[in-house]
Amino acid sequence: MTLHLNEIDNAKLEQLQGKVFNDVAGSLSLLMAYIGDKLDLYSALLEISPATSQQLADNTGMDERYLREWLSANAAAGYINYDAASGRFSMTPEQAVIFAAEGHPACMQGFFQAVMSVYIDEPKFSEVFRSGAGLPWREHSPCLFCGTERFFRPMYAMNLIDHWLPALDGVRDKLEAGARVADVGCGHGSSTILMAKAFPNSTFHGFDFHAPSIEHARERARAAGVASNTIFEVVTAKEYPGKHYDLVTIFDALHDMGDPVGAAAHVASTLAADGSFMLVEPFAGDTLEDNLHPLGQIYYSFSTMVCVPASKSQEVGLSLGAQAGQKRLTEILNAAGFNQIRRAAATPTNLVLEAKL
Repeated sequence: MTLHLNEIDNAKLEQLQGKVFNDVAGSLSLLMAYIGDKLDLYSALLEISPATSQQLADNTGMDERYLREWLSANAAAGYINYDAASGRFSMTPEQAVIFAAEGHPACMQGFFQAVMSVYIDEPKFSEVFRSGAGLPWREHSPCLFCGTERFFRPMYAMNLIDHWLPALDGVRDKLEAGARVADVGCGHGSSTILMAKAFPNSTFHGFDFHAPSIEHARERARAAGVASNTIFEVVTAKEYPGKHYDLVTIFDALHDMGDPVGAAAHVASTLAADGSFMLVEPFAGDTLEDNLHPLGQIYYSFSTMVCVPASKSQEVGLSLGAQAGQKRLTEILNAAGFNQIRRAAATPTNLVLEAKL
């Protein structure tokens, strides 16, 4: 296609320019938010709010001139408030939740941390675009592991015990009585530990192929007081041990796997006859046009830089992607041997499927 300047619609050009301008502003604001989280500046401001840049500097021991510019950038972004009469900065309760309420489902700092990780790894992504090779999970910036866990943990805390598990067929009763559970691709163990705390009569096996994540999960299980009913092992999704599990779960990880059909088939081979497989995946429609919105933009972007490269680095390398949708996921589960599949629950960000043999 040849660009003909006389064919440009100036109104459409200005509209697109405005969008890009806002995107650039947002990308820089995200960096400011990441720095504020790393240096604990939002919490410090919240403690003494309203405050001048000098008061914040006195409270934190940091340089006033840098803080003044950082505060100004945040005020321009609407992340904090500025009162011109007093020269002081402050935070509303809503701003405090977004930027300083660690563990709250609406806190976005884990999300920002994960986004920063892919900026750090940009040279690696450019190279795999050229080579067609994969990029293993272990070769990403550590910010990705921590940010992913920080972002997903509050979502799971809000939904898993009270909404998702009760939506499964008879699973909650089994867990209360005492069940065997495998949490595959457990990462730092957030989902495993939440279930272990809620159902002390059950035993939870957390499996992940990333050794540092498993070590972190073990530490967190000890800190949470659930070491007695959790077992964490370094192993792939197609090789984890055990049989007759009452429940197997995979949270936001099947699409990252090189062979999701093989992984799901292994799940099928390890389930009890009346067991359930709970698959949690990023929410998506079944077609590209269904996903052309900001959440789809975020998921496709992360999929480009994290999910597809992770899958391509493994055997088979199916590259399912983070926006597969229920229809494609059902095809994967059918190919793995599951013939009873239904949508058990959904949130604006997650799709929860229950599969049975």
